[in-house]
Amino acid sequence: MIDLSKINKVSLAKVFDYSVLPKDTDEISIRKGCETTRSYQFAAFYSSSAYWTPVIKAELADYPDIEIGTGIAFPFGSVPASVKAFETEDAVSRGCTAVDMVMNIGALKDKRYDVVREELNLFVQAAGDSVTKCIIEVNFLTNEEIAAACNLIHETGVQYAKTSSGQFDGPSLEQFMVMRRTLEGTTVKLKVAGVKFPRPQNAFTFLLAGADRIGTRAAPAIIDSLELLRSIGMIPGEA
Repeated sequence: MIDLSKINKVSLAKVFDYSVLPKDTDEISIRKGCETTRSYQFAAFYSSSAYWTPVIKAELADYPDIEIGTGIAFPFGSVPASVKAFETEDAVSRGCTAVDMVMNIGALKDKRYDVVREELNLFVQAAGDSVTKCIIEVNFLTNEEIAAACNLIHETGVQYAKTSSGQFDGPSLEQFMVMRRTLEGTTVKLKVAGVKFPRPQNAFTFLLAGADRIGTRAAPAIIDSLELLRSIGMIPGEA
């Protein structure tokens, strides 16, 4: 768990995945996103499609510790497992070092765990050495379904369980805690995304609750709020 009493803006930035995901994204937006990522030294920069990956790879060429990420089957997750595997292989070949795949939520809700297990296994194989994160879109799931999704993620060796795509309703703290309890004692890490306003306070709440990574386009504003929130006692440590 992150020790917020010792964190500063530099170390805080390393728990955030920054993103530019709107449907009308153009190259200028991507390059500006990369500039912001370099400035703050975020853990990763994400686009919604590997189409942008060569641009991002060039922009971040001197920053090998920053993950280059994209969404797989984003944002719906309902394409066949073989298509997800192909998309993952393509993303990695273009230069992605992190891939976030949306789980087939319909199959999960139908208890077709064989379908979900297959797509996760193929995803991990196709990703190779890239960081793997699976989006389970908790707002569509019951607590029991959240736990089932997390167990499948652990079983298949996916590295992160991620709450949401950010394109729909985000997670509640209670839903996140189901994920945390289910995965306690495993090596699976927890990524939160899609959190709604007020973003700075919510982000720090999820970090206190045990999130390992937070994905958001609001990352710069959250980082910049550290001193203010520390001054009012919400974040421990010296003001």
